[in-house]
Amino acid sequence: MNHLKIIIVGCTHAGIAAIKQCLKYTPDAEITVYERHADISYLSCGTYLHLGGTVKNLDAVFYADPADFTQQGVHMHLQTDVIKIDAQQHTLLVQDLQTKQFSHDHYDKLIMATGSATKIPVITGIENPKVMLCKTCDQAHHLYAAAQTHHRIGILGGGYTGVELAEGYVRSGHDVTLFQRNDQLLNTYMDPVMAQKVQRLLQAKGVHVVTGADVTRFDETATGLTVTTTQATYEVDMVAVCPGILPQSDLLKGQVRLSKNGAIITNAYMETSDPDILAAGDVTEVRYNPTLHTTYIPLASHAIRQGALAGMNVTQHRLQSIGTQATTGMLLFNQTVACTGLTLAAAQAAGYDARTAFYQGNYRPDFMPTTAPVTIELVYDRTSRRILGAQLMSAHEVAQSANTVSVLIQNNNTIDQMAFVDMLFSPNFDEPFNYLNLVAQLAVDQEDGFASQQA
Repeated sequence: MNHLKIIIVGCTHAGIAAIKQCLKYTPDAEITVYERHADISYLSCGTYLHLGGTVKNLDAVFYADPADFTQQGVHMHLQTDVIKIDAQQHTLLVQDLQTKQFSHDHYDKLIMATGSATKIPVITGIENPKVMLCKTCDQAHHLYAAAQTHHRIGILGGGYTGVELAEGYVRSGHDVTLFQRNDQLLNTYMDPVMAQKVQRLLQAKGVHVVTGADVTRFDETATGLTVTTTQATYEVDMVAVCPGILPQSDLLKGQVRLSKNGAIITNAYMETSDPDILAAGDVTEVRYNPTLHTTYIPLASHAIRQGALAGMNVTQHRLQSIGTQATTGMLLFNQTVACTGLTLAAAQAAGYDARTAFYQGNYRPDFMPTTAPVTIELVYDRTSRRILGAQLMSAHEVAQSANTVSVLIQNNNTIDQMAFVDMLFSPNFDEPFNYLNLVAQLAVDQEDGFASQQA
């Protein structure tokens, strides 16, 4: 009896999620996995957590064991690189990276979960061994080892990764300079007012933040490195680079539809233009609900959901993707920073008549033994009154509030609805009106009151 053969190429977040669903929904299928690395499931957030001492052992950051899949009948080929895919013939050419031997394989259904490749910036001297990357587990080990003998750390890139690394190095007693090309930190996720709050927090903890400056070269000195920017030069001992990433889709170039940046285009079932190939994770685009368009937003949360969808839809349509609001968050020096949906700048660029409402107040009554201020920027469309995005920051845990706003964006709710949406009240948790209600009520006031509704 011939069983369906499913091959999964790549086994990080999307690949692991796909395996689990294939085992569940196609238990009689033969499942083969090819992964070029020796391990799977590394969470890159482990890098800064390890540097800062929160995670003592990087091995604890892996959440899946290849042996568990092998025991369930999955053919796991680690340290094996896929060299070529022939979609027309349904074949693969692979190489065992240990023995260097080549072999061929075939599939009935293929799931591409090859993830992303590091986009190395073109900077003179970037090949210096004191300039290090921070994407993989091996790179994390190298960063940690180097940090034991290097005190002055330069970090290139002021996105989430760079900001989190800055905290990690500060917590381990290092002198940190953070370089950001844009005029503000976290420019993809936050508008200037909220980004300035993050920058002030970093500076209060001792991070030297350099914004609006291109790094143009690295030069080795007798004591470390000189970092030259368009503004000035800086002396450090080593540099951690947090570069951009690109979809790793070369194996299917010319065989399936790709976007302008090379990401694989899929439908809501994660199927590509080839009916026998599905794709998930950093190699694909996502449907971004605030703009109603597809775009490239590589996040582990997206990869896991997409991988699960690819695995469950590999033989029949079971569940569609509902898109994303690109909800993100981090804990920065005990402050929760969380974002969802569009910034004001992004909303205006997308053609919305966008406006923001700002709220700042304690998350629960002053008569409680402790409380903490919450700052929220709510982005909304003045014409439709739809909620488009939010940014939150507080010593209180507001990450789940960002998740709540994500659902409101998903469901096309308005500021009027958010102003009175049902939220629990207890002085242990909030005021009679939750702070999400209150920021929406501010937005309603800015628009001269609630919109008239037909009975």
